[in-house]
Amino acid sequence: MTRRHLFGSLCGMVFVVNLGRVVFAPLLDPLRAALAVDASAVGLLASLVWVGSAVPRIPTGYLLTRVPRHAVVFATGATLTAATALASVAPGIRALQAAAFLMGAAGGAYFIAANPLVSELYPSRVGTALGVHGTAAQIAAVGAPLFVTAVLDAGRWPTTFRVMTVGTAVATVAFTVAAWRTDLPEAGSEDRQLLVAVRAQWRLVLAAVVMLGATGFVWQGVFNFYPTYLAETKSLTESTARTVLSVVFGAGVPAMFLSGRLADRLDVVRYLLALLGGFVAVLLALTAVSGLLGVVALSIALGYVTHSLFPAIDTYLLGSLPDRHRASAYAAYSGTMMFVQAGGSYAVGFLRDADVAFDLIFRTFAGALVVVLAALVVAQRTGRLPSGARA
Repeated sequence: MTRRHLFGSLCGMVFVVNLGRVVFAPLLDPLRAALAVDASAVGLLASLVWVGSAVPRIPTGYLLTRVPRHAVVFATGATLTAATALASVAPGIRALQAAAFLMGAAGGAYFIAANPLVSELYPSRVGTALGVHGTAAQIAAVGAPLFVTAVLDAGRWPTTFRVMTVGTAVATVAFTVAAWRTDLPEAGSEDRQLLVAVRAQWRLVLAAVVMLGATGFVWQGVFNFYPTYLAETKSLTESTARTVLSVVFGAGVPAMFLSGRLADRLDVVRYLLALLGGFVAVLLALTAVSGLLGVVALSIALGYVTHSLFPAIDTYLLGSLPDRHRASAYAAYSGTMMFVQAGGSYAVGFLRDADVAFDLIFRTFAGALVVVLAALVVAQRTGRLPSGARA
């Protein structure tokens, strides 16, 4: 098989992996009712997916200094299949939280292995390839609320995870066959010392963590509670609110596709700072708007700006890191960044249980991001923000 076939199978893998990460957002309210738990319990459930996604990232980076990338991708598919099967038979919130953690862990390890592999399959078009790969992930995010709604109309919440188990198993087998039949790139063969890579590239890693960590923390809290926020604050029905969440993710499809290409062509640091500023502006505007049309318009803008960040930050890293540092430094960035952002959902759930209004929470978060953005702009203007990796 050609590299194109392997890339296609990776797009199938990232579809099921990302579905496992975002499926809980439209399920929070149904699970809260079905399991008779409070907002902080389901907020913790959503956060555990992202904590799970963070935990294996740096260990996976070390593992990749010893094990080929495609073998790790296969292991993540097998783990995700088992985790979704566990979720489908979970008797209560604790078992479901354990399954959510494992689903997140599988996804976190996948991205550490797969993103460097994608960049090495197409070294002259890193941003474009990552953008297409991200688009496949985003299609899963778009379909998640619709998928959950269809399943709940036909049955109960465990059916969601039964369907996912089958889909994940099929995608894993398809990738494994493609990897066996493809000549894989040797670009990562010199990446054998994780700590050496991190020491050499710490400024780039730190810059990327600051850029996406704080923004990701806010984003986690926003999107996991988005249907609840719209229903309680904007007076939308639950079904309409879930549809608007699909609109948010839908805006991410062209964002992923276009942003990778733009990151290949523009000054990537300035592009990232502009996107961060756009995220803050849209979030603040969302807290002030009323009416369905205004909410939908700002939801589209929020989805586009947020999802444009992901291929841009990956291009900033993977497009400049040398072969001998790529996977290790990327794992250090990704693992640290995920720990920073993982608590966003729990924070929002905790504050909501304390009767803090959604709009006040989001405005406070936006204010904190203004401080972060200002610091980044000053660092960029004074030459302290790295424009790329050290050779």
